Amino acid sequence: MGKLEDMKPVMAMTVLQFTYAGITLFTRAAILQGMSPRVFVVYRHAIATLFISPVAFLLRRKSRGVPMGLKSFTLIFLASLIGVAINQNLYAEGLYLASASMASAMANLVPAVTFVMASALGLEHVNIRSLRSMAKIGGTVLCVGGAVTMALLRGPKLLNNSRETLTLMVSKFAYGGSGGGDNSWILGCLFLFGSCCCWSIWLILQVPMTESYPDYVSLSAWMCFLSTIQAAALTLFLESDLSMWIPNTKFQLACIIYSGVIGSGISFFVQAWCISRRGPVFSAMFSPLCTVIVTILAAIFLHEKVYTGSMAGAVGVVAGLYIVLWGKAEDIRPVSGEVKLPNAVKTAVYQNDLEKLACKIDLEEPLLSSNPSSDVKEES
Repeated sequence: MGKLEDMKPVMAMTVLQFTYAGITLFTRAAILQGMSPRVFVVYRHAIATLFISPVAFLLRRKSRGVPMGLKSFTLIFLASLIGVAINQNLYAEGLYLASASMASAMANLVPAVTFVMASALGLEHVNIRSLRSMAKIGGTVLCVGGAVTMALLRGPKLLNNSRETLTLMVSKFAYGGSGGGDNSWILGCLFLFGSCCCWSIWLILQVPMTESYPDYVSLSAWMCFLSTIQAAALTLFLESDLSMWIPNTKFQLACIIYSGVIGSGISFFVQAWCISRRGPVFSAMFSPLCTVIVTILAAIFLHEKVYTGSMAGAVGVVAGLYIVLWGKAEDIRPVSGEVKLPNAVKTAVYQNDLEKLACKIDLEEPLLSSNPSSDVKEES
């Protein structure tokens, strides 16, 4: 019985990676069928808002949570705009222009990017005489180098090299042939890197935001709601064709509901439970599994081409991720039998967008603070 209990977090995290892989693939499939990436982002967060708001309302009535001040609202507004609305729009565009496997692999850059930003802001202290600090720096360099290799060095094709891919055919139909070229590939990688930067900024904003407004479920609902409005305003400004707002197929509608409810709702509870049991580093270790699953399934079902250069770069990103995590492992240690985590980690639980992303959250959070004094019962 004890062994089964110990395996539950492992099984839950494994299932969760398949869930995140499904979100990435379904999002790309819906976009390739002609749905606007920007419209998809609006609908996804609207569904997430409808899902989590009743939960937040009921819990707030029970707990009589803290009131929200101007400072809290400003921080939440900025976090929603940068970390959700802009982040997800960049991610969706990059997902279309590049590939699902590229988007999933690029997500592993977030810990390295967050480490660089946090170090520049003084939230992460680097000691060049420390082996673990050097590991963080070396892992960051390896991550970035791997990402550059993925974007620029495609190399010979490993899979799906004998026929025109479904991705290219659908993109020609839906977007007049704009997808699939080398320029689109590089542009898509830039969009995905921009998404990682926005996500890292969002993580850093968690430090002041959670201190100002520690009602985490309510905070999640507010971010989903505000990001829906912000993304809608951006989409109305960029999308002149209002017909793009109407899902063309039941499959597109199902993708929206799946991404909103599963990606931003149910997965949150699973992620929070796993981190509360085993800590954020344990959760982070499973992140590359999502990349492997997406790459395999995208090659099978979306007939995406797999290149040797991209695979080599992905290996570099994953290796760099584990090196950074090893360097960060010293910052999170068991104390009196409980895992001590920084305050910033708490919040990530409640904004699991990003397809991507939710497992990414856990990796990144610990990179933001070296203060081991905050107890976390719930995690992101």
